[in-house]
Amino acid sequence: MAQKTTSKKSTNTPAWGESMPKAQFEFMREVLAAPSPVGMEAAMSYGVLKPYFEKFIPKTWAIHQFKGNAGIVIDTHPGREDLTSAMIIGHADKIRMQVRHIDKDGKIWVNTDSFLPCTLIGHEVKLFSQDPKKPGNYRCIEGGTIEALGAIHFSEPAQRTGDKGLKPEMMYLELQMHGDRCKERIEALGIRPGDPIILDRPIRKGFSDDTFYGAYLDNGLGCFVVAEIAKILAKAPLKNLRVLYTIATHEEIGRFGATAIAGELKPDILIGSDVNHDYDAAPGIGAKRMNPLTMGKGFTLTSGSVTSEFLNTLIEKSCRKMSIPYQIDFAGRDTGTDAMAAALAGFDSASTSIGFPIRNMHTISETGHTADVMAAIHGMVETFRTMDKMNRGKGITRDDLKNGHPRLDDAKRL
Repeated sequence: MAQKTTSKKSTNTPAWGESMPKAQFEFMREVLAAPSPVGMEAAMSYGVLKPYFEKFIPKTWAIHQFKGNAGIVIDTHPGREDLTSAMIIGHADKIRMQVRHIDKDGKIWVNTDSFLPCTLIGHEVKLFSQDPKKPGNYRCIEGGTIEALGAIHFSEPAQRTGDKGLKPEMMYLELQMHGDRCKERIEALGIRPGDPIILDRPIRKGFSDDTFYGAYLDNGLGCFVVAEIAKILAKAPLKNLRVLYTIATHEEIGRFGATAIAGELKPDILIGSDVNHDYDAAPGIGAKRMNPLTMGKGFTLTSGSVTSEFLNTLIEKSCRKMSIPYQIDFAGRDTGTDAMAAALAGFDSASTSIGFPIRNMHTISETGHTADVMAAIHGMVETFRTMDKMNRGKGITRDDLKNGHPRLDDAKRL
């Protein structure tokens, strides 16, 4: 086996060029491991991130919570409606499977949600159900796997050759039940339709330098980035920019959490923090001529859709000043992220989306690079500092946003 190499970093290398410190990687692992399927995100937002924020935020900051979702917002200047506000959003919810039907032989048929059925076979999962004797108290059931065919011996010839795939309705959870009254015994555990099922693989470091892989980079990574930006800026709080560090919910089924939160707080600037694709390494899409985003070459910044070119330019200038690596992505009608929250909620905000190119999205082996995550953290730290210092130290204004739209009629001819 080839020996794993370790790249050497200069003593003058900035934080975004260094390997992620062990303690920071372990916290990232804790965030991503939190069991937070769609609609049940409090394990991440309340169980991991809220206590983390509470350790370092100044007493003058506030934490907003909500009635209809488990999102949280860390507000640096509560009540300061006079200040320009910037909301940066990560979403805590994970795609999940759900119990659909329990068969008499003990098979638990599942809804595969946003997973490709063929990526699920054989993987260990966790099922969460309520205690039938104590509604509201949840238990975690481990030891099951997701199956479809049972064995190659039972498959159709076309499935053996790969000419025919798997359908969502073929997928079931195998809990190894046997003997009499299998269905009744499963139901006695409190398992019922709608119970969430998530993949069971916490992230670990990859073979190549500064890489990592596992389940649910989408979108614990975006939440981790939001928290780390807040931690850095809490040490030297901004004076002129009100930042709303937001952990949202329900993104995977329509971005409903961010839409509700943004619609209530109405920030002047809104930035989605989410995973993106490593198109350069994505198999089988060469003919589509996708933008060659590449894992390990910096965070991504989206143009197009509803994004603000003025805001994007501010981010680009801040990153160039500090030599923080970034890559330009583009979108057509929809960014596909919580950057759409203001548009969906129907209020005016300068918006954009930042991301981190990953591989194998919505599988158990999502793969990322810590350098991209670090670049996103420090890129946004520098951007917020830039906004705070604009207008001779008075900070960015709403008029800057209103009057900063590019004028193509003034474009110079080449």
